[in-house]
Amino acid sequence: MPHLVVASTNPVKINAALEGFQTLFPDPICTVQGVSVPSGVSDQPLSDEETLRGALNRARAAQAQVPQADYAFGIEGGCEERYGLLWTFAWIAVIAGDQTGLGRTGAFALPEAVAALVREGLELGGADDRVFGRTNSKQANGAIGLLTDDKIDRRGYYVHAVMMALVPFKNPALAFAAPELTSRRSRKGLICEG
Repeated sequence: MPHLVVASTNPVKINAALEGFQTLFPDPICTVQGVSVPSGVSDQPLSDEETLRGALNRARAAQAQVPQADYAFGIEGGCEERYGLLWTFAWIAVIAGDQTGLGRTGAFALPEAVAALVREGLELGGADDRVFGRTNSKQANGAIGLLTDDKIDRRGYYVHAVMMALVPFKNPALAFAAPELTSRRSRKGLICEG
């Protein structure tokens, strides 16, 4: 029986990890638990790289905290300024043993009222709550749910990315490189060091 640990106590993230796993691996009955661990990045990551680093840090910390777990999930939401807009997205990291899988959600531009608050230092969830008159929306439908009238909610938004992060585990005969991040950049982009 696979045991999953999710680096969050937010039920949205826990349920997204469980649903994504059970969709790709429908036969085994599994158990899931959430744990609170630090991301090692800003409360509101403001770059793609920082968001990915947060997901990896969370998955590694969950794996260390619950070493008997078969799969450790880190889910980190972030924002990045591009083309004059503030975009939001999430990275998912899954670790099982020494294998790591990564997946990323789609990105969407935030409305300027929300983006302005995030640029001022507010976390996205807090900015959403202020603009939309909600409380704790990040543990419910999130920005995507608020902006799509719940046609896509935060859990559903994460599920496909969770499944993408599980691709290496669904395809064990194929080799996948392990991610390593630094903040140093080359002309060709992020330098990966082992």
